[in-house]
Amino acid sequence: MLRRRLLAAGLALVAPAARAQKPAGGGPLRLGVDHALVESRLGLSLQTAFSADTGIAVKLVAGPALAVLEATKEGELDAALTNAPAAEAALAEQTLVHDRRAIAAGDFLIVGPAPRGRGKSATAASRGAVEVLTRIRDMAVAAPDGFVFLSAGDGSGTHVAEQALWRAAAIAPAAPWYVAAGGSAGFAAKVRSRGAYAVVERGAWSVAGGSLAVLADGDPLLDESVHAMRSFRATHPAGKIFIAWIGGGRGHAVVASHRGYRRPA
Repeated sequence: MLRRRLLAAGLALVAPAARAQKPAGGGPLRLGVDHALVESRLGLSLQTAFSADTGIAVKLVAGPALAVLEATKEGELDAALTNAPAAEAALAEQTLVHDRRAIAAGDFLIVGPAPRGRGKSATAASRGAVEVLTRIRDMAVAAPDGFVFLSAGDGSGTHVAEQALWRAAAIAPAAPWYVAAGGSAGFAAKVRSRGAYAVVERGAWSVAGGSLAVLADGDPLLDESVHAMRSFRATHPAGKIFIAWIGGGRGHAVVASHRGYRRPA
C-alpha cells in the first residue's frame, strides 16, 4: 500500500538533544511531513526547536502530503505536517485526525525559462497564475519539441496545488510536453536541473536555487496553508504536547524566522 511504501522509505531525522528522552509508553513521535516542507528545512527547524524545548524526540518521515495523511489516518504516524488543506479538512470533518491547526502560511510559484522578446510581457511574474498557465499551454502546443512542464505527479502538496491551478485555468495538460517527475523527493532541484516549467513551493525553491525565472508570484491562487494535526488512531503521549507547541507562540516564532514562510493569519 502507498502509505506502507512511504513509511518503509521514510526519512528519519531524530534531532540530537542531550536531554531528549522517550516519553512513557512510546518512542520518538512519528511526524509525517510533506516533501517540500522537508526540503525547505521548515520541518527540521520545527523538529529541532521542539526537541530542544521539551526534550521529546521526533522522527521525521518524509512523503507526499496525501500519503502522509493516509498513514496518519491509519495510525501509522502520530502526527502530520502537510500543505493539502482540502484533504486535511475532509479527515478532520470525519474525526479521523484531531487538533488540526494552521501553523504557517506560504505560497507556490510558477517558474520556467526566462521569457525573451515579445514573450516576456505575456509571462511576467506580475501576471496571474491562470494567464501564465494558459500562455505556457499555448507555447507548448505551438512548439512541443523540447518543451517540458514538469509535474511532481505524486499527491504531494505541490502536486495538489498544481492540479487546482490547471482546473482554475480550465486546461487539461497532456503529453508530450506535460511530464511527471517520478516522485516529489527533490522536486525543486529536478525542475532546476531540467530547466523546466513547473509549479514549485517557495520555501523548497529558495533552497534549490537556480537560474529559472519566476513567472507567476503573488496571485491568491498560489497561496499555501500549512497545518499540523495528530492521528485519531495513534495515541502517542507526546501528541498533544507537540500540537500545542507547534500551534502556539513558540512554533509560530520558528515559522516567522524561516525563509519562505510566515505566521498563519
